[in-house]
Amino acid sequence: MSVFSRVLMLPLAVITINSAVAQPKKSETKPVVAVEPAKAEPVLMTIGNTKVTVAEFENVFHKNNSKEGAPDAKSLSEYVDLFINFKLKVKEAEEMGLDTAKSFKEELGGYRKQLAQPYLTDKDVNEKLLRETYDRMQEDVHASHILVKVSESALPKDTLEAYNKIMKIRARIIKGEDFNKVAAEKGISDDPSAKDNGGDLGYFTSLQMVYPFESAAYKTKTGEVSMPVRTRYGYHIIKVVERRQAQGEVLAAHIMVKTTPNMSKEDSLNAYTKITEIYNKLKAGSKFEELAAEFSDDKSTAKKGGELPWFGTGKMPLEFEKVAFSLKEKGVYSQPMRTKYGWHVVKLLDKRGLASFDDLKNELKAKVTKDSRSQAGRASLIAKVKAEYKFHEMPKMVDEFVKVMDTLFFDGRWDVTKASGLKKTMFNLNDKVYTQTDFANYIASHQSKRAKTDVLLVLNQLYKQFVEESVVAYEETRLDQKYPEFKALMQEYRDGILLFELTDQKVWSKAVKDTTGSKAFYEKNKTNYMWDERAEASVYSCSSDKVAAQVRGLMKKKKTEKDILIVANKDSQLNLQVETRVFNKGENEFVDKSWNPGTSADFKSEKDKKTVIVVTTKLLKPEPKSYTDSKGMVTADYQNYLEKEWIASLKAKYPVTIDKAVLSTIK
Repeated sequence: MSVFSRVLMLPLAVITINSAVAQPKKSETKPVVAVEPAKAEPVLMTIGNTKVTVAEFENVFHKNNSKEGAPDAKSLSEYVDLFINFKLKVKEAEEMGLDTAKSFKEELGGYRKQLAQPYLTDKDVNEKLLRETYDRMQEDVHASHILVKVSESALPKDTLEAYNKIMKIRARIIKGEDFNKVAAEKGISDDPSAKDNGGDLGYFTSLQMVYPFESAAYKTKTGEVSMPVRTRYGYHIIKVVERRQAQGEVLAAHIMVKTTPNMSKEDSLNAYTKITEIYNKLKAGSKFEELAAEFSDDKSTAKKGGELPWFGTGKMPLEFEKVAFSLKEKGVYSQPMRTKYGWHVVKLLDKRGLASFDDLKNELKAKVTKDSRSQAGRASLIAKVKAEYKFHEMPKMVDEFVKVMDTLFFDGRWDVTKASGLKKTMFNLNDKVYTQTDFANYIASHQSKRAKTDVLLVLNQLYKQFVEESVVAYEETRLDQKYPEFKALMQEYRDGILLFELTDQKVWSKAVKDTTGSKAFYEKNKTNYMWDERAEASVYSCSSDKVAAQVRGLMKKKKTEKDILIVANKDSQLNLQVETRVFNKGENEFVDKSWNPGTSADFKSEKDKKTVIVVTTKLLKPEPKSYTDSKGMVTADYQNYLEKEWIASLKAKYPVTIDKAVLSTIK
């Protein structure tokens, strides 16, 4: 179970976890001045020996009661009861030591890591990235590229070699050679598709390419070739072919007949014949949705009439995209067309333009967070934290590690004890000192098998990571001090996990596992689980009046249900279906219409035009359901019973006192 799902399973009225974390305010440097000691927060209630302040209660109360205006006395009183029950359970969990368990600490740590994320980036930078992303989405770019691969961790000489190669290629194009022909030449582009497409990427928009590539494409003028741009894949040069206003998104449906590259000529011809026959049925008046359900090889969409999710530029094969966007009117469908997946007939269901920035903001935020551009916000935060906490580093401390590294380092098996003599300070944040010992442990825990290269180069890369992670980790430890809303949210999650764990032990799982107690509870309360009046009946659904007449004739001859089915379905298994069971009133309209023992008249089903005959054997009077039949309801009621008993015992164990005067001040 995920860390969030556990808390979100808690009753909403007891505690609401607010996932919309407040954004941190900008850090400000203020002069130190003498201030008066803060006044003690009024205590609203005492639970056992634990004092609960007004601020703590109001923080949770107002999250769960967001209506404008002061709360009425009834709602406030009800919530006080719920809050007390909640705090009693948390108090009991603490007394039992659940908050010291390893599993609890690990789970709370998982929450903290996720909740801290919005605070560990520069909000202003992120906002600019969101706006930049949205602005770029207004336009689609058609571009081609040539790639010269080089690793992100390559040696300077290898990086320079790759850069010189891409610059020579660019020079050929600038002098007049055709970009796509050069890209398709053997040994030029390291993009394997270039030999077939000449490096042509078609149209794309923001968030569909790696960020540095996207930025270069949007900044390069139409018809021009960019300077080399470095991505994690290597160096690229980009030629922008054309631009167009964003074409928005389409909602389309399709019927697909699958083909494969290795398909025989006969099978390929059969696929084309099949799509043509489907297309002809469409033209003859058959419904698209019905044909999709019956014949489409795209089983994920066939049941939905072939409907695909909304899509825009770059989300579908180029041929499919062109056809879908070329359809002008809703309900119009295309002629058969082919992609690498097979033959398609495409139907336009709807079109829409780009949504507003406000409507897309949350979606963009989620995507940007997973995209490499999010590193800009992190980098900005690191710079600010370094300044705020007076980051200072000692030069050349990394160089001393070269002499203690051996070949095992590149195998991922370096022994940290080889650096036991290195203990000097490497950098500090305020008064916290980070030493060579800390860095040695970082190296040991982050080593992996890698190609042999310049040791100092790799050490410098690891040191950069070590510094950045240390700075962010230091900031994370101070979030509770800097942001009261973060501290309050962490308290809610802490209490929520404890509440879940203990309630599961005492109520939820106990009610499920305690079969003896559950059955005893049922016996005491069985009149709460009653069947309504029911009918034992057989419902005969006949495909036609002729079949119904045949069924009646067989009934007169006292034939069994099994015999009737065999005879009636001799020519077709669809002639007759029979359902025999106990029906509740209101469950079957035809049983309801003949709510008396005996054989009914013929009924006509409006839904499927079938003729229906009902044979009612007997009516059953209201009676208690068996334990098995009512187990779900019994378990739920037993849980409520256990909860009430438990709360009563907790109130006896931890007396509760409320300051009525303080309570009256809550608004």
